Amino acid sequence: MTVLLVEDDRLLAETLVDALQLGGHRVRYLADGLEAHASLDTADHGNDLILLDLNLPGCSGLDVLETLRRHDRDTPVLILTARGAVEDRVRGLDLGADDYLAKPFALDELEARIRALLRRRGRHQTLQVGPLRFDVLAQRFSLADEALSLPPREQRLLACLMRHAGEPVDKARLAEEAFQGESMGDNAIEVYVHRLRKRLSDDGIALRTVRGIGYLLEAS
Repeated sequence: MTVLLVEDDRLLAETLVDALQLGGHRVRYLADGLEAHASLDTADHGNDLILLDLNLPGCSGLDVLETLRRHDRDTPVLILTARGAVEDRVRGLDLGADDYLAKPFALDELEARIRALLRRRGRHQTLQVGPLRFDVLAQRFSLADEALSLPPREQRLLACLMRHAGEPVDKARLAEEAFQGESMGDNAIEVYVHRLRKRLSDDGIALRTVRGIGYLLEAS
């Protein structure tokens, strides 16, 4: 899962990033409201869950949330807010937040709420391209109803391609979304794409190279 953390308290943010990564999540981190606004002002923002502080520099978390919900009603949003800010919590829930957590909070409670939100979302989130299926919550692939076991990096790359099925995705975007936080050159991505092609060949799935643009996953 890719979690976007929007939090301007750097010490808290570092703690949360470490905890989330230990829990197996990929984490994107932003500290500025304007950056978060720009990042989420698109239907294709690439996040599976958003942890959103409300008191942000540049642009409030409520404004960020309102912008997100204009085009995305599905991605879970967990608000992080000061304990006494009742009005902000109510406003956030009215704008489409799924849950809130008052600071200070225990990491165990945060992790439990994240699991609950992802379970709720995962009940109705399965990606499918032809005979290829991806259970987002369980992080499992199947091809023609047979389990498809992949190494972690190939799994992350294929999940990213499935989220963008039917449209070409360039290498820079793949590196950011599938391998965020890792040093990943163009040649490495080409190697993983080549391996995926071999695994998917002759099974009703095509992973094509769109010259000068990137890679396109589609049912053949």
